[in-house]
Amino acid sequence: MKKFVIGCSLFCFIAVQASAQIPSFVKGDNVAGIGIGFGGYNFGTGYSGTPYFTGYFENCVKDNLFDEKSSLGIGGTLGYKSNKWESSGWGYKYTYFLIGVRGALHYAFVDKLDTYAGLMIGYRGSSSKEIGTPIGVKASSWGGMTSDIFVGARYYFTDNVAAFLELGYSWFSVGTIGVSFKF
Repeated sequence: MKKFVIGCSLFCFIAVQASAQIPSFVKGDNVAGIGIGFGGYNFGTGYSGTPYFTGYFENCVKDNLFDEKSSLGIGGTLGYKSNKWESSGWGYKYTYFLIGVRGALHYAFVDKLDTYAGLMIGYRGSSSKEIGTPIGVKASSWGGMTSDIFVGARYYFTDNVAAFLELGYSWFSVGTIGVSFKF
């Protein structure tokens, strides 16, 4: 009986160690996610609007980058936010968008947890228009290149579904929480 208990304990220890070595993001994996941002630029009193909505796609282009638990992913991201300011029947509506490419270094510290850090480079734009009783039809738009560094983690509840949290300073949000799908 003692040998059986020791054998089972050794098997469980080896199985746990082996499972901790399996990365969640390997070459050929594709992951798409949708999320809602929080924090970010405070527009001030009198403003209302949507939270920051974001979506991303990422493909693992290289695994075993530094060792068997590391990989490199490249993909794209989209973002949207709107808000408005109104007083006495007149105001402005602002729409913000982001489109970019992103790359991330992934490292699997434990089973089912994909941790990563990366860089996004893209285009951020905005448009505004007068709403309500117009004082004069005014509309404007602007845009320019932007970049963002981020860190994140995806925890896989199943082989293909994960919850994610990303942190990184962005004008739209300082963090994003959402769901990811691997295919």
